[in-house]
Amino acid sequence: MTIRYTPRGVCSRAFQIQVEEGVIQDVHVEGGCDGNLKGLSSLLKGMKVEEAVSRLEGIRCGPKPTSCPDQIAQALKTVL
Repeated sequence: MTIRYTPRGVCSRAFQIQVEEGVIQDVHVEGGCDGNLKGLSSLLKGMKVEEAVSRLEGIRCGPKPTSCPDQIAQALKTVL
């Protein structure tokens, strides 16, 4: 399944996440910090959705109450 998610409160404009049988297959992020998000996307490939959510949820970006990793966790929670 493909998750399409519009993040809130961050620089990224959109996420497209491919999940099969509870495992992340691919993460594509539009906008945001290119290198950091490419690295994060690479690390998430092959990870179980539950594991990714537990690791990413609650991460903040400076004074913001959220971050791109936190928003990815919110997107992934839609399939739990």
